[in-house]
Amino acid sequence: MLKPLFNNNSELVAWIKPNEHIFNQNMEWVAYLSNGHAWSVKTGNWLGPVHGIVCLDTSGKVIVWNPDGDISGTSKPVRPARAARSARPARPARPARPSRPARPAQPMGGWSNLSVTQWLNQ
Repeated sequence: MLKPLFNNNSELVAWIKPNEHIFNQNMEWVAYLSNGHAWSVKTGNWLGPVHGIVCLDTSGKVIVWNPDGDISGTSKPVRPARAARSARPARPARPARPSRPARPAQPMGGWSNLSVTQWLNQ
């Protein structure tokens, strides 16, 4: 089941299939998940850790979040070994647009300075 991901302004920016994939708003596959980390489909580069349904950048700051997740950063994570590229998933049906959540408090460690596009294109 896809879950919505929001940026630091509570704007819908992507969808996550927990422990598997991240899709943009157009349901295009943009990242795959492996061993608790996100990897760019475009570059194959490590994007950062994923804690359930909250994604962090490579410095441990929150980049995208879901209200059902623990919205907190970490200290700078250790870069994992490169993950094998995941097989391209079938394009999912677009879920109904979720309600816009209230903006959460500043997460521990702060928000990432990257935009979601910058994060995905690393």
